Amino acid sequence: MKELMLGNKAFARGLYEAGCSFVSSYPGTPSTEVTEEAVKYDEIYCEWAPNEKVAMEAAFGASLAGVRSYCGMKHVGLNVAADPLYTMSYTGVNGGIVICVADDAGMHSSQNEQDSRHHAIASKVPMLEPSDSGETLSFVKLAYDLSEEYDTPVIVKMCTRVAHSQSVVETSDRAQIARKPYEKNIPKNVMMPGNAIKRHPFVEERTAKLRDLAETASFNRVEMRDASASGKHVGIITCSTTYQYVREAFGNNVSVLKLGMVNPLPVNLIKDFAAKVDTLIVAEELDPIIENHCRALGLDVIGKDVLPICGEFSQNLLKKYLSPIVTGEEYSEDVTAVNDQIPMRPPVMCAGCPHRGLFYTLSKNKCTVLGDIGCYTLGAVAPLAAMDMTLCMGASVSAIHGFNKAGGGENEGKTVAVIGDSTFMHSGMTGLANIAYNQSDSTVIILDNSITGMTGHQQNPTTGLNIKGDPAGKIDLEALCRSMGFERVRVVDPYDLKACDEAVKEELAVKAPSVIISRRPCALLKNVKHNPPLRVNRDKCVGCKSCMKIGCPAISMKDGKAHIDNTLCVGCGICEQLCPVGAFESCQKED
Repeated sequence: MKELMLGNKAFARGLYEAGCSFVSSYPGTPSTEVTEEAVKYDEIYCEWAPNEKVAMEAAFGASLAGVRSYCGMKHVGLNVAADPLYTMSYTGVNGGIVICVADDAGMHSSQNEQDSRHHAIASKVPMLEPSDSGETLSFVKLAYDLSEEYDTPVIVKMCTRVAHSQSVVETSDRAQIARKPYEKNIPKNVMMPGNAIKRHPFVEERTAKLRDLAETASFNRVEMRDASASGKHVGIITCSTTYQYVREAFGNNVSVLKLGMVNPLPVNLIKDFAAKVDTLIVAEELDPIIENHCRALGLDVIGKDVLPICGEFSQNLLKKYLSPIVTGEEYSEDVTAVNDQIPMRPPVMCAGCPHRGLFYTLSKNKCTVLGDIGCYTLGAVAPLAAMDMTLCMGASVSAIHGFNKAGGGENEGKTVAVIGDSTFMHSGMTGLANIAYNQSDSTVIILDNSITGMTGHQQNPTTGLNIKGDPAGKIDLEALCRSMGFERVRVVDPYDLKACDEAVKEELAVKAPSVIISRRPCALLKNVKHNPPLRVNRDKCVGCKSCMKIGCPAISMKDGKAHIDNTLCVGCGICEQLCPVGAFESCQKED
């Protein structure tokens, strides 16, 4: 049956059809929906793991037990999971293991623009890269076959455009895959040095076999065309969504070598293709990995000397840079323009966001704030501007220890770390253990909004619910912090500005490690009951703009007076606490 599917949904369908039985992932845009779709199949056990390293190790354990397993993550998540990945390359698999890594060229929702192909090359693990939803489904099934045939985990690399676009897929029934028996095999599975050194030659032999496969397999295909309008025969080597852009931009004007396996790369296939064209171009997003491979083969190739190394590609971008080569003419973009200036719409914390009151307090007290990864990173934008650093998951807690141990300079005694509840479970706990163990006078604020907010409301070990919303083990943050050696642990409601102010000032004044838990559920959760919206009494309002200091999207200024959009307001009352003249009142009050 044919169906229009999102790339991530097609990935999940591929897991189902391939007979995958175990899924463990950590949510990360643009990979999250793969696991959210997989959980809809009762035949597949699914879970959210505390982090990507745990997810990959759990998938390895399921493979060891003899079933086909999967773990998914975004590109920066693969950094976290690199430790098990590189050694799994040596151990190989029992049941097949497929790993999804979704890159984010253009950084739509990421702190860097890394190219995950480097991890595949360095770990010597094969990587497939589909160009649409249909290929995604078929490549997932192929990946399991390759995994078990070549005794290796296989990475399927997605990107934002493939993951979050739709194309036609053809579905089929689920394969009935028998569990492989577990057999004790110390030389294969126990990676102490004496065993690991014997497995390295196996990895090199496997890579050679996979390279031979890449020469003839159908996932790498040549599409030959006649000479272009310029009279030259132009050939483009490409992969992933860039293949779609090449075809849309230049149609039959170019021949294409479309690579579905991007590690290991073929040799003879590329040389033969190059010999058939007058001009050879490599079109790939981000780093020049295919291009450098071609240059190492002694080929004269056009690549990053013309195309950008940063950001996403598009049809128009390829036309802009490659039209002079392909058609011999400069490309003039013909688009309909809007004459009026369109106002910027920067991201902002939602109306009623529980983090707003806490960030206002930190800003008011001129605190240096070491931040972390999550929707609360928006605390860095104006007007709050209450964040000084964001690096990676968990770094806020580790960094504040180093910052304070180094003296903190002029910021000594007024520096805090902020981290979300899910991020704390991901990688904040080890940093907190370091503060307790090595005793820095650091104040860590855990922003507990009872959900993993940034990636779309996934459960985590602090919520008490599993991926299906069923009751699950719930970690008590206060008890956990105390058990790690913190004597000073307190909970505040971020809607209470006075309580937040007192907590921050008192903990910064004490020469001891401390934890503040800022606890209130995300305002967007379906089970959260809001107060009636507020309104502004225009007779009382003096237009002082005190309420504008919190950057709430429900508040604006109209005709010199504050105005509240009651379709956005959740009645949190923070603006009411800031107003010096008491101009805010509930909409329930009679006129």
